[in-house]
Amino acid sequence: MRLALTWLTVLPIRVSHVDGRAARRAITWAPVVGVLLGGVAALVLAGLSWLGAPPSLAGFLVVGGLALATRGMHLDGLADTADGLGCYGPPERALAVMKDGGAGPFAVVALIVVLGAQAVALPAVSWGAVVLALAAGRAAFALCCARGVPAARPEGLGALVAGTQPVWVVAAWWVALAVAGFFVAPVHGPVAVVLALGLVLVLVRHTRKRFGGITGDVLGAACETASVSVLAVCALAS
Repeated sequence: MRLALTWLTVLPIRVSHVDGRAARRAITWAPVVGVLLGGVAALVLAGLSWLGAPPSLAGFLVVGGLALATRGMHLDGLADTADGLGCYGPPERALAVMKDGGAGPFAVVALIVVLGAQAVALPAVSWGAVVLALAAGRAAFALCCARGVPAARPEGLGALVAGTQPVWVVAAWWVALAVAGFFVAPVHGPVAVVLALGLVLVLVRHTRKRFGGITGDVLGAACETASVSVLAVCALAS
């Protein structure tokens, strides 16, 4: 959990040693970090509502706060993955585009759509849906790192965590999220979780075909995809 919090938040928690075993366990427990972030986001939304902030303003402020709280890593991964998937050429060129760090047109559009949708949906859903969405985003890590999914590069975060998660761990998290979704919204909650699961599976399959496997950027893209999917469906329920 210390490593998961260090990786996924700005909390100043020191970790003396990082190896494959610690990385595997950090990915396994990443959804717990999502629950903590979701709880904080829900409290901030409630506070802004109590202060009389317009819903759109509150939504954008919380989205910005989450970006700060996570160092913007997942958004950076979303942008790089969008550019990598949008470029022409062999996998080597796509990986080079992702590593370049610049934001191309696909990255800009992806960020606008995802951040805008999150900002609009957050004030429209219950606190439970906020927690569910952020937990689902971090559960996407386990799905990306399931056994049998290779890394696209021999180095980096993807190489450290690819293929480390047993299928039963992945299944346990997503079943737990679907059950939790039932209590958030009896129909829309489970549907939101299933949709997020399906979209992440499609993303992983496509990145394996396009890049040859996953990277750390793909983890970030999967996280944002799952979170915005859950928020959007739960907003429809509202």
